[in-house]
Amino acid sequence: FMPTISNKAIKMPESPIRKLVPFAEKAKAQGKKVYHLNIGQPDIETPEVALNAIKNMDRKVIEYSHSAGFQSYRDKLAKYYQKQNINVNSEDILITTGGSEALTFGFMSTCDADDEVIIPEPFYANYNGFAVAAGLNVVPVTANIESGFALPPIDEIESKITS
Repeated sequence: FMPTISNKAIKMPESPIRKLVPFAEKAKAQGKKVYHLNIGQPDIETPEVALNAIKNMDRKVIEYSHSAGFQSYRDKLAKYYQKQNINVNSEDILITTGGSEALTFGFMSTCDADDEVIIPEPFYANYNGFAVAAGLNVVPVTANIESGFALPPIDEIESKITS
């Protein structure tokens, strides 16, 4: 018996970033300057105080934080949102290690298989992959450079809503 690839894996779109990496590597090997606009890598120096805190740390174990995130951070976020008239408390907030994890959790906890999610494009390339992993269908609405990538009029977005 030979294992087969799941339907979900077959539907999973290939990452456009992974398609481009070999071209970037080839260009670098040819001595060309490559600007990586595809990664969320900071382009500012890490503050010296943060680097020194790491260098001078005397802890033997750096443990995981609480699975929901530090309580003090969640408390402060809740207060911030409450000031914005959003009725939320710290127990309603879950801190993730990154945006990708947050989006995946959001899709998985609010959507069912075959639901549609309306996303303005251009969008983060992995939205497609996260949506497929959650069993969703992406319905794009196009934003453009002429409008500064502002959302299209609400009636255009509403026209994409299906039953």
